[in-house]
Amino acid sequence: MESLSSAIAKRVSLGSAEIIGLRQSKTLAARFSCSFFNQKVSFCRTCSADKLALRNTWNSINHFQSSSSPSHFEGPQLEDDMVKELRRKKLGIFVSGGGSNFRAIYDATINELIHGDVSVLVTDKASCGGAEYARDKGIPVLLFPKSKSCPEGLSSMDLINALRAFEVDFLLLAGYLKLIPIELVQAYPKSILNIHPSLLPAFGGKGFYGMKVHKGVIASGARYSGPTVHFVDEHYDTGLILAQKVVPVLANDTPEQLAARVLQEEHKVYVEAVAALCDDRIVWRVDGVPLIRSKENPDEYS
Repeated sequence: MESLSSAIAKRVSLGSAEIIGLRQSKTLAARFSCSFFNQKVSFCRTCSADKLALRNTWNSINHFQSSSSPSHFEGPQLEDDMVKELRRKKLGIFVSGGGSNFRAIYDATINELIHGDVSVLVTDKASCGGAEYARDKGIPVLLFPKSKSCPEGLSSMDLINALRAFEVDFLLLAGYLKLIPIELVQAYPKSILNIHPSLLPAFGGKGFYGMKVHKGVIASGARYSGPTVHFVDEHYDTGLILAQKVVPVLANDTPEQLAARVLQEEHKVYVEAVAALCDDRIVWRVDGVPLIRSKENPDEYS
């Protein structure tokens, strides 16, 4: 039988390497498990000789990348073809209104377009359409933040503890109008997404929400608009952009007409971005910019 070391060596090429298990040997496949992330290596149930071979292979790849071309990405560079199936991620969704993006994401989880499940909904308005929809689907609803108008709402730390109790992996803002507190951003680094109905950084920030965005776009004479999915920081709409879709602004558009067309694209691009997040297909460029690795072609990014 071909040795593990030989099998690995044959899969190393041009700075882009892939390590596969030998399918003809279930015993070897059971012994062989490795993962690489941010140039850190871990091994499970692998003999000493195989560990040495894997480390030598990894060192060869690093040498090639450093001498031939700069590394442009941080993230998984090598993957075991026999790595265990990704577990379904648990999602927490924040809404303040009807929650059409929440519904699109929920439907996508049910239809297996997103490898995850909506575990909890957070809202600042207990009777909003999104909250009612969640209750109809049996999804727990949390009120946040605590305020004079909502004394039963949770504090920031209580919310964090509740989300951890639900074992939430990612937070998705879907028309949630409150500013996310820094404590929550720090508790979920690189794990909170928001969708905004304009091509950020234009027409974003405090006060730009709902129809105000589309009125501003039309009044400016902009020829294009469209939704933006971005990671959330402690400010309104300033986090790193993950995905955008361009929507032409027509000559006689009203804010309502433009909003309707942008909303159609919101549902598509948000589902695509969340699917990538749950599939672990977000790759961080060395300058900190997030990219989405194609599901069909892992060598392509957007």
